[in-house]
Amino acid sequence: MPLLLRNLALDLDEPEDELLERAASRLRIPRKQIRVYGVARRAIDARRSRVRFAYSVELSLHDGPEYEQALVQRLNRSDVTLLRHQSPPPVEPGTEPLPHAPVVVGFGPAGMFSALALTEAGYRPTVLERGPDVATRTHDIVSDYYRRGQFHPESNLLFGEGGAGTYSDGKLYTRVGDVRCEQVLQTLVRHGAKPQILIDSHPHIGSDRLPSICRRIRRRIEGLGGRVLFGHHVVGLTIRDGSLVSLSVAGRSPIDVGPTILAIGHSARDTYRALHDAGVPLTAKPFQLGLRVEHAQEQVDRWQYGRHCGHPRLPSAYYRLVAKGVAGGLDVYSFCMCPGGMVLPAHEAPEALSVNGASNSRRDSGFANSGLVATLDTAHFGNDPLQGVALQERLERAAFDLGGGHYRVPIQRAADFVAGRLSRGTMTTSYPLGTVWADVHRLLPAEIDKALVAALGTFDAAMRGFAGPDAVLFGPESRASGPVRILREPHSMQSPAVACLYPVGEGAGYAGGIVSAAIDGVRAAEAVIARYRPPD
Repeated sequence: MPLLLRNLALDLDEPEDELLERAASRLRIPRKQIRVYGVARRAIDARRSRVRFAYSVELSLHDGPEYEQALVQRLNRSDVTLLRHQSPPPVEPGTEPLPHAPVVVGFGPAGMFSALALTEAGYRPTVLERGPDVATRTHDIVSDYYRRGQFHPESNLLFGEGGAGTYSDGKLYTRVGDVRCEQVLQTLVRHGAKPQILIDSHPHIGSDRLPSICRRIRRRIEGLGGRVLFGHHVVGLTIRDGSLVSLSVAGRSPIDVGPTILAIGHSARDTYRALHDAGVPLTAKPFQLGLRVEHAQEQVDRWQYGRHCGHPRLPSAYYRLVAKGVAGGLDVYSFCMCPGGMVLPAHEAPEALSVNGASNSRRDSGFANSGLVATLDTAHFGNDPLQGVALQERLERAAFDLGGGHYRVPIQRAADFVAGRLSRGTMTTSYPLGTVWADVHRLLPAEIDKALVAALGTFDAAMRGFAGPDAVLFGPESRASGPVRILREPHSMQSPAVACLYPVGEGAGYAGGIVSAAIDGVRAAEAVIARYRPPD
């Protein structure tokens, strides 16, 4: 389909079949001249108090490519262009012999997609995942943790098959301009995601669908000769003559390795320390810190849709907010907004608490939540690569103590947080383990705390009630990003000091979300393929 038309609008009650007429009108041609068309992108435009659907449409004409090119030139419109599909460049296998089968450490999005790319190219990698398979993991979270308060340090919302993304909202929106984005989305559809993620402007899968998708991708890897080993917690590295030669695995014999893709996620703090002890170059990086706010979804729908709120074709509404240069010059912004979602615990250590958001595919919980975060510069924790981790740990232990134990989360009404007073009364929230009224100011560094107070005033002016008595703040939101970057060479993607070690994804500091992490994993797999020849 060589033509792309952007910004075709339909009212809420107009069927998508009307797009063909709109496209013909835009092109100033008869409708029958359009040979075939399809929706490339769909979004909701709620500007100017008129809620509409906005589409981008791909199409081709009966008169062929030369006519289409001439038509684009004659119309001379920025919203009518020739479409040139781009594909990732083919990777020619290298010639260097593999010393051992490739190893992937971690089975979150970066590790999963790197293992899949290696397997489909015939390299049969071995994946070492510290947590369990997704079925065991779900049982441990729902039956043991949510119902009985029994927390598993190696089987939780962060560790196990699929990584932290498995029980997230499954948001797939990314600003990464990489031709592999489409490849990642197509892979998810082939393994069970709904095809609508290919066209929605803010695609998501849902935490109820992600586990089965992860399982199908793993079975694809295994069916092509790869191995995924659960309960394999990497606790150390052996480096000889500047090259990685083996991995130490808790309770097991060391594993000799060749090329090793390190996709540990940003919550494997013990692994950061093991890397640092082994001499792998790390550096501190700025990271985001703040609180999570929850509202009734109906209130968010009213803010965004106005008089159209409740229309059957409209999904649970979404927002994105930024308050620039508030107290101390910091920017505060919403992060990981979950329409129709729930607030969940996001920690890997016992007697600690951090919060995150998630939602099922239907986004019908009745609640909406979002992180409200600001960026903490490395100067605030001494530019030491592990001091940011230590700061996160201190805040998360403080949250556990402030909640009174049993993994109840400290909360405060947004209006009370701004006014500096404790909250009273009752409040129903989506958090599954119970809540405790507390002074959540105590969970933030002073500069972040002041910035959030100022930003809430800004947000409330834009969306009345955003910082009102019915809005609840949970703390801390400390896993929005990681405070460590594992250094690597831009071209080879290897550590500059440790050959055969390929740090990737969020844990290495090179991604921020499911799609960008998956792309980074694929790029590392391509680097391995380009260097080594496939095994016999």
